[in-house]
Amino acid sequence: MLVIPGQPGKDLCDSNLGISRRALLRVGGSGMLGLSLANMLQLQAKAEESAAGGGRGWNKAKSVIMVYLQGGPSHLDLWDPKENVPDNVKSAFTNISTKLPGVAFTENLPKLAQVNDKFTMMRSVSYTPYGLFNHTAAIYQMMTGYTTDKVSPSGQLEPPSPKDFPNFGSNIIRLKPPKEPMLPFVMLPRPLQESNVVGKGGSAGFLGKAYDPYTLYPDGDDLDMQKMERIKIDDLQLRPEVFATRLERRAKLRDAINANMPKLDKAVAEYNLNEYYDQALNLIVSGRARDAFNLSAESNETRDMYGRNTFGQSLMLARRLVEAGTRVVEVIWPKVANSDNHSWDHHVGLNDRMKKQSGPMLDAGLSALFTDLDQRGMLSETLVLCIGEFGRSPQKGVSTSGNSNDANGRDHWPYCYTGVIGGAGIKRGVVHGKSDKTASAPAEDPVHPTELLATIYHSVGIAPDTIVYNHLNQPRELVKANAVGKLFA
Repeated sequence: MLVIPGQPGKDLCDSNLGISRRALLRVGGSGMLGLSLANMLQLQAKAEESAAGGGRGWNKAKSVIMVYLQGGPSHLDLWDPKENVPDNVKSAFTNISTKLPGVAFTENLPKLAQVNDKFTMMRSVSYTPYGLFNHTAAIYQMMTGYTTDKVSPSGQLEPPSPKDFPNFGSNIIRLKPPKEPMLPFVMLPRPLQESNVVGKGGSAGFLGKAYDPYTLYPDGDDLDMQKMERIKIDDLQLRPEVFATRLERRAKLRDAINANMPKLDKAVAEYNLNEYYDQALNLIVSGRARDAFNLSAESNETRDMYGRNTFGQSLMLARRLVEAGTRVVEVIWPKVANSDNHSWDHHVGLNDRMKKQSGPMLDAGLSALFTDLDQRGMLSETLVLCIGEFGRSPQKGVSTSGNSNDANGRDHWPYCYTGVIGGAGIKRGVVHGKSDKTASAPAEDPVHPTELLATIYHSVGIAPDTIVYNHLNQPRELVKANAVGKLFA
């Protein structure tokens, strides 16, 4: 029989409440942090099996930063410009040289052009042969590795569901939880979103809410560039008046559980509950997470380097989080995917919006992230992936997804676009793959988004074909693809 030492509830704020038998059973039924002991052991065994993966880049990444440019940036107007093409294909922006001989960017990325010797450009990302022209459908596949089952008549996906496939970050922290007392998975500064479909592909889905990301969405409109100055982390703090007594009571509960462990199966008895209890408790006690969110601790020079805007400060925070021990950080472009004014969905007014809004923020923020990680010696163990859900159509003014586009706008284009990947054993100063003459399709080494997820799993030391079980207890691979070995040095 499990006995909780002391009088039930006497040290609570409301001492008359006590602890009911139902509440006690609920604690046991929850299976410690949302898992049964059997499932925890099974996951531990699976993670150990994954250690047999090996190969270039295997288990190099301690942390992953996904920089997600939702909305679909135009590769032709950023980092894969084309010469000797028709006027309705050629970018209006001037080409500039980069650190790599023969590799040009457009004038929108002058700072990234000076640090592209630190990462690999993938100019052949493609959904070929099946294009996903809808923002949310493409986002869902990029984040989970699977296509969704339901699409509404408008072409958008149904809202998030507990039956959804998990975000890759949720899979990672379930199979390889961090050892430090730190938030394992953080998403900021806003959710994935197309119109009124919010958060699709951004949750733990059938894994359960225990593996959802910690979401940091500061108050304020998307165009409020100072919102990161108003970060609130109240849920990472305990009120001083209840700190000592509640921690003491929780410790007693843990001790009571451990005292009864010898009555269980030997394998279960050897499982160290103290470790998992302490991880959850120390997250709050240590103050490590609260300190990481303190952006004012950074110098003005560093903050200026990233850019004094939501995107730049979010990338700086991502560096601070992985430095403190967070396993996965997803920085979502701070504007709804299919919106105007600062978004990447450039159906109209591409030249002005790219030049004055989205381009400069991307250039400053991403170049600062690679520079900062490299200077701190963190890039060797941090995998950084910067990508959108698709690119933009080669021809301006042409409809490819049913949207209207003016002569200075490009529509959705999933068949070929560019992504950036670096750190954790990824080759430096390399262009992987090649697009054709008009950047319409891969000419060499196509990379499917599911292969990028497989590469992430491989990099953190998890076999991409590791089996997880969905809400119906059906076996599913993390992703049905292989890591892109050529990306690794």
